[in-house]
Amino acid sequence: MKRMISAALAGLIFGSGLIMAGMANPAKVLAFLDITGRWDPSLALVMAGAIAVALPAFAWAKRRERSLLGEAMQLPTSRRADRRLLAGSLIFGIGWGLAGICPGPALVLAGSGLADGLLFLLAMLAGMALHSRLLDS
Repeated sequence: MKRMISAALAGLIFGSGLIMAGMANPAKVLAFLDITGRWDPSLALVMAGAIAVALPAFAWAKRRERSLLGEAMQLPTSRRADRRLLAGSLIFGIGWGLAGICPGPALVLAGSGLADGLLFLLAMLAGMALHSRLLDS
């Protein structure tokens, strides 16, 4: 039960942060990515803030074997950028640039009932199923 409550609280905090920062607004994201047009650099501050919070948290987590809820820590161990990582990053970047939506904001948009968010979420789930079928079988 603690895991479910903790996950729900983390999701609410994360989703609220996405909304407050404008990351759930595809137009704002696309304006950030449009460096040759009407560029909006404000999301760079959001990213800098996220990095500032994440760096000490990950440094702390690396020194622990268990999470605060007693679960085993599951941090990545590989430091190698392989073909799968680069291909996934490329596909993610193309999708983000075309739609102005990535997985976190897609959940926020779908949860609010917006058609763009629902469509993106369905396409993302279909891509995940296809990946699972093609590469994990």
